[in-house]
Amino acid sequence: MSKSNGAARGLVLAAVMGAAAPAPAQPQRIAPDGAFPIVELRQYTLHDGKRDTLIELFEREFVESQEADGMKVIGTFRDLDRPNRFVWLRGFTDMDSRAAGLNAFYFGPLWKAHRDAANATIEDSDNVLLLHAPVTSAVFKPQPLRPGLDEGRPAGLIVATIYYLNGPPDSALAVFEKQVVPGLGKAGAPPLAWFVPETAANNFRRLPVREGEQVLVWFARLSSAGDYAKRKAALDEAARPLAPFLARAPEVLRLAPTARSELR
Repeated sequence: MSKSNGAARGLVLAAVMGAAAPAPAQPQRIAPDGAFPIVELRQYTLHDGKRDTLIELFEREFVESQEADGMKVIGTFRDLDRPNRFVWLRGFTDMDSRAAGLNAFYFGPLWKAHRDAANATIEDSDNVLLLHAPVTSAVFKPQPLRPGLDEGRPAGLIVATIYYLNGPPDSALAVFEKQVVPGLGKAGAPPLAWFVPETAANNFRRLPVREGEQVLVWFARLSSAGDYAKRKAALDEAARPLAPFLARAPEVLRLAPTARSELR
């Protein structure tokens, strides 16, 4: 996550601060159900003590409003290992709908009304991977309806594993799907979804993404942090066939779903 942008804060920052930005055409509306093979993995570093403030605002104002513009808020999380980190997943049916949805939301009245409050909580928002599911079976499956405001519902632990590859993902992906996925299932953590970098250019440039990254990212659901700890050795062993393709150690995100996270 780079701080080179200086003032790069908030969900978008410069995306809508200028009143001179041209008004986009009204996007085609799509239902926030079904498959969302394009996914942003967004990791925000927040100012000390501001994570709950942003989550409360986000869950109240930024979930249904984004989905009304054709995007999908797949999940929202607290990073268990980084107390100032808020992580969320946003899905799209394709890159064209991504451009339409982001323009509609970030140039719309609701974001304008709440952007200052959101931006005030965020130190850096540039740690974003723009990904796509390589096969139909790799997308997130539909989840139960997300909880409403102030509705309590049990949640497990979502674990995101990011493999940093030493080359394009094709060969590693073939090994992952044929050898690693079955082993992860036997170890008790069958992948919920997996992704590789989206090759199309970022079509909403006001929201930076990490470009040129060669990664393979997969997600699993465990019952708890303790459950994951018990299974970790077996999961590492299942992933051993990927070792020749790794440029460095994997990054593991232990993610606790927020109260309204649909993925839980």
